[in-house]
Amino acid sequence: MGKKPNIVFILTDDQGYGDLGCTGNPWLQTPNVDRLYEEGVRMTNYHVGPTCAPTRAGLMTGHFANSTGVWHTIGGRSLLRQDEYTLPTALAEHGYATGIFGKWHLGDEYPYRPQDRGFQEAIVHGGGGISQTPDYWGNDYFDDFYCVNGEWKKFQGYCTDVFFREAGKFIDRHREEPFFCYIATNAPHVPYNVEDKYADMYRGKVEENRARFYGMITNIDENVGKLRQHLKEAGLEENTIFIYMTDNGSSEDCRYDERGSLLEGYNAGLRGVKNSEYDGGHRTPFFMYYPDGGVMGGRDCNQLTANVDFMPTLLDFCGIEYGKGDFHGVSLRRLFENPRENLEERYLVTDSQRLIQPVKWRKSAVMKDEWRLVNGKELYCLEEDRLQLNDLADKYPERVADMREAYEAWWKMVSIKYEEPIPLYLREGVVLNTHDWRGDENCAWNQGMIRQALKTTGHWEVYAPVSAFYEICLYRWNPSCRYKLKEGIEGADREFHRNLTPEEYWHWYEGGKGLDLASGQLFADGALAGEKKIEDGDVEIPFSVFLQQGNHTLEGKFILGDGTEIGAYFAKVRNVAE
Repeated sequence: MGKKPNIVFILTDDQGYGDLGCTGNPWLQTPNVDRLYEEGVRMTNYHVGPTCAPTRAGLMTGHFANSTGVWHTIGGRSLLRQDEYTLPTALAEHGYATGIFGKWHLGDEYPYRPQDRGFQEAIVHGGGGISQTPDYWGNDYFDDFYCVNGEWKKFQGYCTDVFFREAGKFIDRHREEPFFCYIATNAPHVPYNVEDKYADMYRGKVEENRARFYGMITNIDENVGKLRQHLKEAGLEENTIFIYMTDNGSSEDCRYDERGSLLEGYNAGLRGVKNSEYDGGHRTPFFMYYPDGGVMGGRDCNQLTANVDFMPTLLDFCGIEYGKGDFHGVSLRRLFENPRENLEERYLVTDSQRLIQPVKWRKSAVMKDEWRLVNGKELYCLEEDRLQLNDLADKYPERVADMREAYEAWWKMVSIKYEEPIPLYLREGVVLNTHDWRGDENCAWNQGMIRQALKTTGHWEVYAPVSAFYEICLYRWNPSCRYKLKEGIEGADREFHRNLTPEEYWHWYEGGKGLDLASGQLFADGALAGEKKIEDGDVEIPFSVFLQQGNHTLEGKFILGDGTEIGAYFAKVRNVAE
């Protein structure tokens, strides 16, 4: 084998199967992705998780997301278990330069950060989207701060442009060695912030939200074209595996009636959008182009495939033995090289839990060829009924029973560790935030909820690496802001979420909301570890608590003047005294 192939992997956020010109969208202009579609091999029956973090967990491990601890996007269940062996780790161990640019969404603190999981270079925003709680305070897609290998640094320009630009620099630095360049855009995730020149292309043709959503996609497309040209001019195109896919169904583009019939928008004839158990929620485009590997020619492969196949496929193309991998997916290399090849008979399962603990059969889809068993009881054949309106369960009870049996085997496999904690490590400088709270499904997962003082509580699962006194400081605001506890933010930090209306994204507000904070409390393992009165001028409330080495729970609370309890949205480990 000659030089190992480079890998450029582009993963967009909340862009559905129908959100491209090449999949039939009558409004969208995506000429560069359309050209990739025409030149590469297309997986047309490719499936992911119906939401962000679960899809990424499957991509990075080759395991079904639920088995990795990732079955939600918040609540401490977007943290990828520490014992999972990841794709960037495998590639780095075999001589690859590895870099991520954009969205990680599998943990923001040690040991879950991208730089802890095999990425040698990381430029990422926090949480599941720019302006969510773990992100830099006040980021709004323009001239933002991103975390560079653990340190926040300011970048000029629109977020998608920045991520592609930095990815290009990474490629230039490592052109003499094999590289894995992962560009995970936060676009077109809400809020739909984009320069007017892109949204103007669609205004007057579709309603405002969709015009901005489409504008974000067109901006991505423009960057795809520039990057492909960059690879060509650098002489890297032929030996680069270039992949474009999306992470789940569309967040914007369709409206359905109660039965599932399309009322508005375009979704390539599929039912459902993001978070749906129907195919529109989890079938996504997957286009791959690799001339030196014979992956080209504008060919379709309609065999049932999924994100759990991603890692074994890439390792196979790179000539890397699976090592620690015990994958739930399989290598698709032979399909990419010859789309007429056949895989062995298989069942695949995807679901959307978005709960503290998974519930059996919840928002699930069992898949075999073109058949779908939805929620354990509805049966559809997409070959005849792509929109999944004609339930065939009564007509084919034996097929229902067969697919239910496949689900039972899957559930048994993925549920082994459901009760095990996935703790955040207590190290000096670690910031805990409400995005990762356990216990309350209504945690304040974005900065807007903190601005409006959402009254909710929850606890963190933590791990004390040594038996010691830990100084835990509670905060109302992000510790980097240093706002006083008894005051709200006096107006916006900066122009915040431009062009956004409450109807479009209800929880964003310009100013901070003051609270009558009287005292703060820290709980360790459910017991009160300390209480302190809040004085005028305080920006934090420090507590010292002794913890034995091992797993614990921590919870911070503020008590308002009227006795109401509200969770402390942030906590920071400031000192560890052994």
